[in-house]
Amino acid sequence: MSTKFALANWTFLDAAVLSAHAHAPWGQPDTPPPVHVTFVDWIPGICSLLGYLTINFIDKDRVRGDEGYGDAGAVWRARVALFLGFALMAGGLAGSVTVLILKYILNGYTEQFTYYGYANVSQSVALMLSAIVLWFAQSGSNEYEYNLTL
Repeated sequence: MSTKFALANWTFLDAAVLSAHAHAPWGQPDTPPPVHVTFVDWIPGICSLLGYLTINFIDKDRVRGDEGYGDAGAVWRARVALFLGFALMAGGLAGSVTVLILKYILNGYTEQFTYYGYANVSQSVALMLSAIVLWFAQSGSNEYEYNLTL
C-alpha cells in the first residue's frame, strides 16, 4: 500500500521538478520550453489525495452498520463521506486525463513534455489502487483477532 502511495506522489513530484528545470529543446537554445507544470496540473492530484484521505479515515465497521457505532444517521453520514471520497478520486482521475489530453497531447508536445501529463495520470491511478488495496486489506477479518466478551 505505502509503495503505491509513495510512487503516486513521487512520479508527479518528479514531473514538477523536471518542469521547473526544463531547458530549451535540443538544437534550439534560444527557444524557451513550450510548457511547464502549473497549478492546473496540481488540482487533479490534490483531489485524488483528498479522496484517498477521506476514504481511509472512515471506520469500516461504521459503514457496515455494525452495532455500537451510533444511530442510523451515523451510518448514513459515513456512507456519504465514503461516496464523496470515491467521487473526489474519480474526479481527480478524470481531471488528470483531461489535462493530459487538452494541455499536452492536443498541442503536440514532444515526449519530454508529455511526460508531465502522463505522470499526473499515473499519480491518480496509483492513489486509486492504493486506496482500494488498503480498503480491502482493512475490511477483511484478521485471523489473529480475538473477541473477548463477558
